[in-house]
Amino acid sequence: MTPVHFSFTSAFTLGLMGLTFNRMHLLSALLCLEGMMLSLFIALALWALQFESTGFSSTPMLLLAFSACEASTGLALLVATARTHGTDHLQNLNLLQC
Repeated sequence: MTPVHFSFTSAFTLGLMGLTFNRMHLLSALLCLEGMMLSLFIALALWALQFESTGFSSTPMLLLAFSACEASTGLALLVATARTHGTDHLQNLNLLQC
């Protein structure tokens, strides 16, 4: 495994571990998701450059567009949660209670 592949794999793994082990605030969960998406974007962009094909060149931009939609939805949920519950702690969010 090359050092470039190792760094992207470790960045994705660290984001995944942060998402699973540090579930205190909704904002920290969203930041871990964004870190994972960024490492996927960079890895996919380097993969498209490695193949030197025009068919793969649009894939990183599509992932970036989905990542922007995911970030805006996450921030909207964060604002809505902070307004209704007064905090962004994930332990206070109960799906059974409206």
